Amino acid sequence: MFNCLRNTKKEKMGRVPIRPLLLFLYVLLLNWASVTCQNGTLTPSRPRVVNVGALFTFNSTIGRVAGAAMRLAVEDVNNDASVLAGTRLKVIEQDTNCSGFLGVVGALELMVNDVVAIIGPQSSGIAHVISHVVNELNVPLLSFGATDPALTSLQYPYFVRTTQNDYFQMNAVADVIKYNGWREVISIFVDDDYGRGGITALGDALAKQRSKISYKAAFPPNADNSTINDLLVQVNLMESRVYVVHVNPDSGLNIFSIAKNLGMLSTGYVWIATDWLASVLDSSDPASPDMFNLVQGVIALRHHTPDSDLKRAFVSRWNSMIHKESSTISSLNTYGLYAYDSVWLAAHAIDQYLSERQNISFSADSKLRDANGSVLHLELLQSFDGGSKLLQNVMQANFTGLTGTIQFAPDGNLVRPSYDVLNIGGTGFRIIGFWSNYSGLSVVAPEILYGKPTNKSTNSQQLYSAIWPGETTEKPRGWVFPNNGKPLRIGIPNRAGFKEFVSNDTGPDKVKGFCIDVFKAAINLLPYPVPCSFILFGDGSANPNYNELVQKVADNSFDAAVGDISIVTNRTRIVDFTQPYIESGLVIVAPAKEMNSSPWAFLQPFTWEMWCVTGVFFILIGAVVWILEHRLNSEFRGSPRQQIVTICWFSFSTMFFAHRENTVSALARFVLIIWLFVVLIINSSYTASLTSILTVQKLSPGIDGLDSLISSSLPIGYQVGSFAKNYMIEELNIAESRLVELRQPEDYARTLDLGPKDGGVAAIVDEVPYIDIFLSSYCKYKTVGQEFTKSGWGFAFPRDSPLAVDLSTAILTLSENGDLQRIVNKWLTKRGCSSQNNANDSNQLSLPSFSGPLPHMWHCLLYRPHSVLHKDMLPV
Repeated sequence: MFNCLRNTKKEKMGRVPIRPLLLFLYVLLLNWASVTCQNGTLTPSRPRVVNVGALFTFNSTIGRVAGAAMRLAVEDVNNDASVLAGTRLKVIEQDTNCSGFLGVVGALELMVNDVVAIIGPQSSGIAHVISHVVNELNVPLLSFGATDPALTSLQYPYFVRTTQNDYFQMNAVADVIKYNGWREVISIFVDDDYGRGGITALGDALAKQRSKISYKAAFPPNADNSTINDLLVQVNLMESRVYVVHVNPDSGLNIFSIAKNLGMLSTGYVWIATDWLASVLDSSDPASPDMFNLVQGVIALRHHTPDSDLKRAFVSRWNSMIHKESSTISSLNTYGLYAYDSVWLAAHAIDQYLSERQNISFSADSKLRDANGSVLHLELLQSFDGGSKLLQNVMQANFTGLTGTIQFAPDGNLVRPSYDVLNIGGTGFRIIGFWSNYSGLSVVAPEILYGKPTNKSTNSQQLYSAIWPGETTEKPRGWVFPNNGKPLRIGIPNRAGFKEFVSNDTGPDKVKGFCIDVFKAAINLLPYPVPCSFILFGDGSANPNYNELVQKVADNSFDAAVGDISIVTNRTRIVDFTQPYIESGLVIVAPAKEMNSSPWAFLQPFTWEMWCVTGVFFILIGAVVWILEHRLNSEFRGSPRQQIVTICWFSFSTMFFAHRENTVSALARFVLIIWLFVVLIINSSYTASLTSILTVQKLSPGIDGLDSLISSSLPIGYQVGSFAKNYMIEELNIAESRLVELRQPEDYARTLDLGPKDGGVAAIVDEVPYIDIFLSSYCKYKTVGQEFTKSGWGFAFPRDSPLAVDLSTAILTLSENGDLQRIVNKWLTKRGCSSQNNANDSNQLSLPSFSGPLPHMWHCLLYRPHSVLHKDMLPV
């Protein structure tokens, strides 16, 4: 029984109570539904698949890498459980085949497939067209290759650049050019949106550095080799030897191949390529020696991507994939990294969008209705309802990808733009530095400098040395005289006077003079030939207007101006000057008349009041000393006549410290010490004043410096064509009616001799070199006061002319080796009388200067012996 009961009990325990269990589950379901209804609406379920479009050129340098990278990214996203949480990301690819029309067609086909975002395109031109489509249908466009700075979020709000903006790349190129000291470059670029936008940005960046693009050499996107050859032949005839190449990767090497055949990759040339060249070389790894042979010595930029474990793992995975599928996959370049990160950027934005319980839905666009019975079926294109929210998620992204931090600045560009600066040589290239918007050029990686204070000063900019075309480490000058068979047109002032500096000649050069010899000597020091053609400016009857001569250089009527051209402010605003080859400045010249000293000149140092007061004090001091010494000192006693003589002799002999009487009382000695100190002062002042009266020339009619020249109303002479006229009117506020034009040194002498009363001038204001020549021949005049301006003479060239810099170096060389001084001695050596001899003559004293005291001395010498003799002959 036990067994039966036991078996019956065991059988009952093995049955499942189904009804209570179903009741329990039903109650839980009702409770969950109740809670959900209380919280609001039901949570929408995530879609199984989300479509994303990919638009690029399949068979291109960038497209082959970008396509493979995006497929790897999709695979990684779908295998990552932390992203999209069960939703599968599907990328639909469309080939644009480098055609704007096919790009639009491909974009429309993607829109029909209800894509929520499009990755691409790689072309800036296609991006311009497609951006209008995505703006209308609210679909974010994530471009990993469109670098044109004209593509901005202001005009195209749904365009998102997931690579670096060419605005920053061109700033990097400009900094490299400034670092090497080049002032002019020639840009070679493809004539499309990508090329034009980049070169425009380069021009703006160079302008900030006081450099410029001297010539823009553009060629069509599908140009053949003949067109490129003609273009390079043309630029090779120009001055600049610095070329910036901004073209498409698939046709860029043709330029270097043709340039090499033309000999343009030899010593003296500079080639700078934007990031397209690095993409070609990276994608061709291992590149053939022939490819590297075309670009020896070229400087290239490449997007900088910080080294990381994530990047190293991906590169290793890529290389393994290449070995398996070597026939279809290229080596990795930076655009492939940006394409990979673009897929992850879309995935993160979509994941956030779905996590916020947003539905993926599309609605018809009222603007696309086929009201006219069109067969285009535009009603199939629908607008993405959540496009603005998804775009917001994209712009707020912040994660670390293969290219570094993926984060957008307020202007819509990726934060921390940076580039590697590469130098190609041998069978590879090396990094000679980095550029970042944070610190400029540096040999330290940007990610290290981000933790330090920003420093873009000139002294902080640094690159390693480069190997330039021609396998030389010497930095190219970047400029040569243009090889176009045209000589340099040199404007020469045709002067009427002071022809020692520059004048007309019958020789082969048609000009001669000090300035011409300096220019020829400097030109001969240049390491390249500079043929010149001298053109006279002016008719020779009067000095030409030098401001007009300089203006002709600025207007390119002359290639340069050589002569006695002063470097002044208003001229430096329109042209560039060389280093001054002679010092100059304005001085005043006036006639000097020697005043004949009066026989009574020895009385002139003091006024009559001073003489009277001094005499009274002499007698007073003698009387005081006599009073103090009379009772104690026998030398101050005697008859009244003797005591009066003693007082007078003692007081006046103190003037020469020759008194013989000894003072006994302390009080008298104290008075005498004070008096001797006063006498010393009076004696020194008298001597100095008398010296000035007897020896110093007086200037007539009273111009003794700049202040007296300004304050007077007397006429002033100046040389025709000189900047002295404008300076006196504008800076010194001298009335123009006071100024008198003069042409030659003879006019200077004639007007100074006439003086202001007879139609002449009181003084002449001119530059030091002219005045030195004038005073070497005319000795009756001298300079007055100090030189009141400081300047120099230089050769004028158009703004930013490299020839001005090279000639400045040559002028410094002439100064250092003594050649400049020899030219000065040849043309400007003083002749005739010298100012030194004239000054010595004026300082000599003659007998009339002493005709006052000498007769009195002679009278005393004769009278005193006669009176003594007469006294002795009187009877006793």
